[in-house]
Amino acid sequence: MNVRRRHISGIAVTAAAALGLGTLSACSSDSAAAGNTDKFDVVASFYPMAYLAEQIGGDHVNVTSLTEPGQEPHDLEISAKQRAQLEETDAALFLKGLQPSADEAIAQSGAKTKIDATTLTALEEHGSEVGGHAAEHDHAEEEHGHEHGEEGGKDPHIWLDPVKYAEVAEGVGKAFEKADPDHAADYKKNTEALVKKLGALNTEFETGLKDTDTKVFITTHAAFGYLAERYGLTEEAISGLSPESEPSAARVKELEKMAKADGVSTVFYETLVSDKTAKTVAKDADLKTDVLDPIEGITEKSRGDDYFQVMEANLKALRTALGAK
Repeated sequence: MNVRRRHISGIAVTAAAALGLGTLSACSSDSAAAGNTDKFDVVASFYPMAYLAEQIGGDHVNVTSLTEPGQEPHDLEISAKQRAQLEETDAALFLKGLQPSADEAIAQSGAKTKIDATTLTALEEHGSEVGGHAAEHDHAEEEHGHEHGEEGGKDPHIWLDPVKYAEVAEGVGKAFEKADPDHAADYKKNTEALVKKLGALNTEFETGLKDTDTKVFITTHAAFGYLAERYGLTEEAISGLSPESEPSAARVKELEKMAKADGVSTVFYETLVSDKTAKTVAKDADLKTDVLDPIEGITEKSRGDDYFQVMEANLKALRTALGAK
């Protein structure tokens, strides 16, 4: 938009209440539609941010994602066309630390409102293992003359914890209300509906993962640290926070030993990066493989059409792998 020239009618209360239940409508990828429309224009860095903008904004927003469907978000490089989009938009919504190229472009842009999701919830330091499992193996590792090598840092994968994602949603809702006050009431209602649905999802995960044969799961990269901590699990990642980093031979051997000791049955891989490493580790350790989707983008390979559907599929996959009762 330009927020100064709005001609959009208010969203009905019933539609606002149902908003959290709908799937994400298609985000615009056309630069011509990224700014100066009759709606509140939002450029989002990648799918989880675009989903929030769509769900909270409803009919009042025009959302453009910098990351195309199927593109690995960590690899994003901002084009000149996208920089132009950022100059025209009313708001830029991003998650600092996940996509350096987006961080830099948004910081340098003239976007009227800049919303960094990492300022709306607390970030934690995570490495290749999350959940307090390392202490159980520390002594054995010392005897073998090596330490638990972890690639760590501030973990940006907050959307995979429904509680943290809800905190971000609340902050985004308030930012929309401030930036586009004519539609503040609708943004507030839509945010409340989304937060309520995320609360129900949290309860579903708590119940579904409460009683399992094992609490340990192996993933390609450390995207599920917040989820693991929220539900009393331990994520052991083949690599660290970057999906492209290669594991050492020592790390692979360590995972094989841990899998036997802790009754791990499955190595999880994801849809937007190669499954080669996961399948190699699984073959060497005689384990199964399955998908645990970090929901960095929705494609035809995704087990669902939106965030909630894919999170439901993730819960089902975890319950099977962990031996849920």
